[in-house]
Amino acid sequence: MGSLDGTIVQVHQKATGAKGGQRQAIGRSRGGLTTKIAATVDALGNLVRFLLLPGQAHDMKGVAPLIRDVYFDALLADKAFDADWLLQDLDQRGATAVIPPKANRKDQRDYDAEVYKWRHMVENYFAKIKEFRGIATRYDKTDCSYAACWNLVAVLIASR
Repeated sequence: MGSLDGTIVQVHQKATGAKGGQRQAIGRSRGGLTTKIAATVDALGNLVRFLLLPGQAHDMKGVAPLIRDVYFDALLADKAFDADWLLQDLDQRGATAVIPPKANRKDQRDYDAEVYKWRHMVENYFAKIKEFRGIATRYDKTDCSYAACWNLVAVLIASR
């Protein structure tokens, strides 16, 4: 079983302007400069994979790379991930989609509400990782160094 979700972190004003001119997954949204982190955690709440996106990007942008080559029997996600292509992909893999349908979906499909309660594992993971100041607010100019911080903190959390 895996859980999928995204969270937003504020970007410090000094974290912009990295040399080299490449995009650094920093976006402008209502809350100012932000970075979105899309992540997958396993049934025990351990990080499987994460991806940095600009803050204004939709959660669905990061799904394909996150679930590629990862095996799970069920994927738990919120309504933001209710997309036909994702449901078809999970069906082809033989995985169960535990994703509540959006309210505007013509054909409302069923989902297992009891299993869906376990989606709190990914929310708990984000709460744990945001206890670290350097993660809760992005101070790093480059994606590479910020991703390295995420990996380091993920190892610290897993070793507790």
